[in-house]
Amino acid sequence: MATKVVDLVYWRDVGKTGLVFTGLVLGLVSLFQLSAITVLSYVCLGVMSLTFPLRLYYKLLEMLRKNPEKEHPFQSYIGDDRSLTDEETVLVVEEVVLLIAFAVTEIKRLLFIGSIVDSVKFLGLLYALSYVGITTNGLTLVLVAVICVFSLPLLYKRTQGRIKRIGKVYSGLVRKMKTLYKKWYSKLRRPTPGAPPASTPAQKLKQKSK
Repeated sequence: MATKVVDLVYWRDVGKTGLVFTGLVLGLVSLFQLSAITVLSYVCLGVMSLTFPLRLYYKLLEMLRKNPEKEHPFQSYIGDDRSLTDEETVLVVEEVVLLIAFAVTEIKRLLFIGSIVDSVKFLGLLYALSYVGITTNGLTLVLVAVICVFSLPLLYKRTQGRIKRIGKVYSGLVRKMKTLYKKWYSKLRRPTPGAPPASTPAQKLKQKSK
């Protein structure tokens, strides 16, 4: 399953990926105007408007030629048993339950301030999402996410060398800025010539006792 998803994302089969990508985008765009039930009904009707005449055509050929062994046009889809086994079903259910339990535990920890730093980050994320929700809706974000999933990995694969070079330049610039900051900070921390050395807390206590 994972390999099939990777093949779709990296456009290894252009025809299949193009069909899936176009279907997803058109379906999500349709949801802006129609309800999910209406879109699903129209999709099923569109598929059956193609499959039903073809099935009748094959059935008619079977009756005219009196050949009961005529191959079903969609036998590869009907006969392909892709159902999960009992062991695979148990593994999938366990993974889903563990994921839900982890999500609930993490949200409780963030809401009830288990860690102040993490809760502050979560608060900032919620505040940013509130502004995102005002300007856009969830369906727009899903559409943008689908476009990014089918475009960014392929773009990164094709421009991987250039991105790595830009990353090296950026990391080198950051290191230079850190070095420059440390030099300036060390110069500011140096005592000026002729100024008395700063007394330590122990020396201050001795002077007070005297």
